[in-house]
Amino acid sequence: MTPKTCILLGAPVDSGKRRPGCLMGPAAYRTAGIAGAIAALGHGVEDRGDLAPAPPRPAQSANPAVHGLGETIAWTENLTAAARDAAAAGFPIFLGGDHSLSLGTVAGVAAHAAAEDRPQYVLWLDAHPDFHTPLTTASGNLHGTPVAYFTGQPGFHGFPPPAAPVPGERVCMMGLRSVDPAEHAGLLEHGIGIHDMRAIDEHGIAAPLRAFLAQVAASNGCLHVSLDVDFLDPGIAPAVGTTVPGGATFREAHLVMELLHDSGLVTSLDLVELNPFLDERGRTATLMVELTASLLGRKVFDRPTRSFA
Repeated sequence: MTPKTCILLGAPVDSGKRRPGCLMGPAAYRTAGIAGAIAALGHGVEDRGDLAPAPPRPAQSANPAVHGLGETIAWTENLTAAARDAAAAGFPIFLGGDHSLSLGTVAGVAAHAAAEDRPQYVLWLDAHPDFHTPLTTASGNLHGTPVAYFTGQPGFHGFPPPAAPVPGERVCMMGLRSVDPAEHAGLLEHGIGIHDMRAIDEHGIAAPLRAFLAQVAASNGCLHVSLDVDFLDPGIAPAVGTTVPGGATFREAHLVMELLHDSGLVTSLDLVELNPFLDERGRTATLMVELTASLLGRKVFDRPTRSFA
């Protein structure tokens, strides 16, 4: 295993939805020992602290349901720049924060990939496809818009245009189980790979992931992984405001991370939607840290026994 320089960037973004709490996510990951878990695997760790949004400016949407628009635009500006810089310096791990942070993180790492003349790929591990735009969202929650943004869809007035939009055929989604009809149609139209939980139940999770990784490898691509807490079943990961039953099991999630590590293709990572206010004695934060460790090389027989007694 080649050691990485892992750059931790806290992104306490809480503007993408109405239920507060995700701004506490970066502190929860640090308390759960993410830096130590990474260092124990032989990687370097550079914690750059928590980012802040750019100064917000007045912003209005034609969709009256949208909220947090100006703040989310400001976060996107600063996260894009920070992600591009971090991708040039090492392996960035973005500690969220709600999923609207991925408007900036993916735009930033994709800009770096373009500068390196490499294609950017995205593995989206989430119960939701997040393929709305500010004009189509009924909830007004901008954490449901990042994939539409970084694939270059229209409707993001006021946001900085992504410098290097990611083509839909370079995006693979796993764990879907809550998809609006309009989103489903858009995903099919743009060639995004869709693997919902029924398909995973029927065929397993390894085969489609290996096929996607082969596509990344064949083109010498950069691979960004965006891991939403609600990819996981709420029975093992309760600390999320968007719980959907029937998510990935403990073993399925670790298998994904182990296969990603084996591939050697991952170049950046989002950890998003952790709401510590909803957690149970830190179990969700601890699981997300353990999954990160699996992605970075921890083997199944290396895992510590834990007791919560």
